[in-house]
Amino acid sequence: MRKTWNRFQKSPFGRFIRKHEKYLPVIFFMGGFVFDTLTLGRIDRIYDRTILTIHITSLTLVIYLFNLADDGKWKGTFLEKVQDYFPLMIQFFFGALSSAFVIYFSRSVSMSKTITFFVILLVLLFANELLKQRISNKYLQFSIYFFINFTFSTFMVPVIVKEVNTEIFIISGIISLTITLSLLIYIYFKSPSTRAEISLFKTIGLILAIYVTINIFYYKNLIPPVPLALDSGMVAHSIKKENDKYVVTYERDDWYIFWRDHRIKFIKKPGERVYVFTSIFAPTEISKEIAHRWKKLNEKSGEWEVSDKIEYEITGGRDGGYRGYTYKDNASPGVWKVDVITEEGLILGVIDFEIIVDKKLKPKRVVVKKF
Repeated sequence: MRKTWNRFQKSPFGRFIRKHEKYLPVIFFMGGFVFDTLTLGRIDRIYDRTILTIHITSLTLVIYLFNLADDGKWKGTFLEKVQDYFPLMIQFFFGALSSAFVIYFSRSVSMSKTITFFVILLVLLFANELLKQRISNKYLQFSIYFFINFTFSTFMVPVIVKEVNTEIFIISGIISLTITLSLLIYIYFKSPSTRAEISLFKTIGLILAIYVTINIFYYKNLIPPVPLALDSGMVAHSIKKENDKYVVTYERDDWYIFWRDHRIKFIKKPGERVYVFTSIFAPTEISKEIAHRWKKLNEKSGEWEVSDKIEYEITGGRDGGYRGYTYKDNASPGVWKVDVITEEGLILGVIDFEIIVDKKLKPKRVVVKKF
């Protein structure tokens, strides 16, 4: 192994790597993100689960190796030759897992309320590239590790147990908390250099603070109920089913509105029904009750008033998501929104639109699309 490593260092590729070492974080970041974007798609696929499990396992192992390196634990072994690369490895796995979760979270068509957690993931993803010199800070290292581990568990546990609810979220959090604290405590008592560098109680306090914060986010409805995701959602003029396809007629928004497909200004004819169509991704074998909660803005009070709440059950497994729709007769002009929610009241997405009734106006950019 040592001879192989020496040959690698003396090879043209090895010299190239050492010469351009400062660019490696950016290369790793871009390569990892592109790779995840092209290969990851469904959290219930064996491939996705295998890749994520390898990432989190490798991250745990490298954190262990890194924290014992200063104690001379790997002296005289092959690991001594590569221990200078441990921070880069940690950074790579932080970035790979963050990018994967960003990809999964971004599947939601509307994140008006849950966007806070999504932004945290984005910040963590891009800030990861600035952490090379700070990744050795063990307070930061264990804090990020727990956050990543918690997010991993909230995706993976529901897929394994084939159920999504508040109890499963709590179990996911407890599992990730137990793994993180076990790793921290084991390293702390195994490594004299770690004991000299950090306070165990302070580190545990930081991890518990993150744990409590994530749970507050969940109960305040600021985290989408992963691994469920709203693949598509729109307000439509008509919906009909043909040969197992839903034919949806709706108004498309301007080309530069990339985060929404339907047009906000819904031109309604007198007496016309207003439809809301959604397709919701759920992992295979997961069944869940979903509701469309129709709400209208009271312009006088500024409050949203619930008009209807229509429930139906979805079953996971379909690539394009479980398709469904609700409709409303005699919907009055004004600002509306439909919350797509679980039976616990957690928001999968929000479909906003304004109903305009004017005989002089006609619907704009009408398209017919099959789902």
